[in-house]
Amino acid sequence: QVQLVESGGGLVQAGGSLRLSCAASGSIFSYNRMGWYRQAPGKQRELVATITSGSTINYADAVKGRFTISRDDAKNTVYLQMNVLKPEDTAVYFCNLHFWSGHDFWGQGTEVTVSS
Repeated sequence: QVQLVESGGGLVQAGGSLRLSCAASGSIFSYNRMGWYRQAPGKQRELVATITSGSTINYADAVKGRFTISRDDAKNTVYLQMNVLKPEDTAVYFCNLHFWSGHDFWGQGTEVTVSS
């Protein structure tokens, strides 16, 4: 079984920064990619950033140049550094682990609130 534990959310003023962490445990061999998604109130969940096992990175257009995804393989942890935060970044952020088999695992979510 796979567990994903997120941390690092909170309340920040516009222009500020936060760093999210997602620690993975369990049978995480042969995963395809890890990443972050977010869901704002009343909206669908959307991709924020992903990093593959081969370190290919993908960002949503809305966060390019402001957010940085990274991974520490020794700690089985993926990070999301979020800079120049905007009120529209307010959402619950979810960590995702996607396997080559097609299985997906999700964290419980961490809330990010950006005040104007």
